Amino acid sequence: MSRKVVRASKFRHVFGQGVKADQCYDDIRISQMTWDSNFCSVNPKFVAMIVDASGGGAFLVLPLNKTGRIDMSQPTVCGHTGPVLDIEFCPHNDNIIASGSEDCSVMIWEIPEGGLVTPLNDPVVKLEGHSKRVGILSWHPTAHNVLMSAGCDNVVILWNVACGEAMVRIDSVHPDLIYSACWNRDGSQILTSCKDKTIRVLDPRKGTVIAEKEKTHEGSRPVKAVFVSDGKILSTGFSRMSERQVALWDPKSFGEPLTLQELDTSSGVLLPFFDPDTGIVYLCGKGDSSIRYFEVTDEAPYVHYLSMYSSKESQKGMGYMPKRGLEVNKCEIARFYKLHERKCEPIVMTVPRKSDLFQEDLYPDTMGPEPSVEANEWFEGKEGQPILISLKDGFATTTKTKEFKVHKSLLKTTSAAMGSQIVSCLETCF
Repeated sequence: MSRKVVRASKFRHVFGQGVKADQCYDDIRISQMTWDSNFCSVNPKFVAMIVDASGGGAFLVLPLNKTGRIDMSQPTVCGHTGPVLDIEFCPHNDNIIASGSEDCSVMIWEIPEGGLVTPLNDPVVKLEGHSKRVGILSWHPTAHNVLMSAGCDNVVILWNVACGEAMVRIDSVHPDLIYSACWNRDGSQILTSCKDKTIRVLDPRKGTVIAEKEKTHEGSRPVKAVFVSDGKILSTGFSRMSERQVALWDPKSFGEPLTLQELDTSSGVLLPFFDPDTGIVYLCGKGDSSIRYFEVTDEAPYVHYLSMYSSKESQKGMGYMPKRGLEVNKCEIARFYKLHERKCEPIVMTVPRKSDLFQEDLYPDTMGPEPSVEANEWFEGKEGQPILISLKDGFATTTKTKEFKVHKSLLKTTSAAMGSQIVSCLETCF
């Protein structure tokens, strides 16, 4: 009789734990919008959350250490005239955040050191080019000041934020609503999922389709997709019987999935978060009260279930801390910021280890905050590999970050195909 051998993995015992009540962010009115974005963005300095606002859209930005009850009079970022749908911090400057809104615009904001003391109404730059609401934002991982936005007009735009210009406009690829859009690790490809049940790998500069797969998931509910290791693609969606699914694809041979697993019959869209350092993908369902996590490997069945963090409260959104913001001396391999109805709760994922020494196998060199190529060079064709940093001595957030400087004298009127607009021209300084 053959005995079933348990697969060896150092992440088999990863466990999640919510922090104590005094380390949560309380009394925050999280947005009631029914949009399938994260509603939260976080970095080693700040946590940002989309909140309810009367007469426009707003989001809250708090220093990480400002826990406890948040006063009702806490200033917000409130320059949008419609509800905010997505926010994302710049990976190369912890004080810069982008927001997309129902008012069809994208705005770039600079958060002062220590957080806001007065409401922030004026963005550093306003990017106008979408004709319908903007629901997806993603910064380029290695190129400085390159931002991707996707709107309900089925258009993807790549912006050079430094001069406020739309450099690439991909408007003939997607026939229907775009559900997700993300970059690969070095930013040389874009992955999108669409309401037509097709996922596409795009060349970002040419706007052409490199590979596509129709009917990745048969159901009509939203599909989300992310790049994982070795250029493979992990997608979440629904079967024809409305069962939630997770699938792994190889874009080089898109015919059949490498694996397709059915999870449950909940209705919430699964938001995938992939950690390239550990090969773990975390699936957070909107409206769920749990986080499932899987290990993605080269051996069948490729996506291995590890465990699940469960709690009583359902989640309205989720923020994911970059690796450089984790506490390595506590063997923390991931930290999520879970949005409840009225609060934000950090959830820590830990690998139990007896030793207090730095665990090199858990913390390979990871992506740092330094960009490897400038925006204009990248649009001209230069690729930039991620600049890696070691977490051995704990990462200090006091790195010299790239700053934005607005020169009022350089404000110019540009007439683009999308209509005349005032654009702030910025220069990058070191």
